[in-house]
Amino acid sequence: MSDDVRNIDEALSRITAYWQPHRLTSINDYDVKVVKLHGEFVWHDHPETDELFMVLSGELTIQLRDRDVVLGPNDVFVVPRGVEHCPKADNEVHALLFEPQGTVNTGSAGGEMTSPLRELT
Repeated sequence: MSDDVRNIDEALSRITAYWQPHRLTSINDYDVKVVKLHGEFVWHDHPETDELFMVLSGELTIQLRDRDVVLGPNDVFVVPRGVEHCPKADNEVHALLFEPQGTVNTGSAGGEMTSPLRELT
């Protein structure tokens, strides 16, 4: 990982597809990922790790089996490890994700929405 300064807005301007996280930077054993979201993702969980969502713009709903959590700009929510969830965005959302390196976006669900972590170019 480069020690260069990274700009979140510039990084987001390079992302052309939804639900495809890109590494902004790494700290210790964690990746800080930028992502654009729109539509509904897949129900999944991460058995080994918590997942932090920070919304930069837009409104993101984290559907849980027992409730919905609605996040707006500058809101942060942590999905605890092993909790099944399904992010949903009715309009485009820009977000940061904080996860251990190697975390797969679809967790244990897999499937066609699984996206390898992309590097910003």
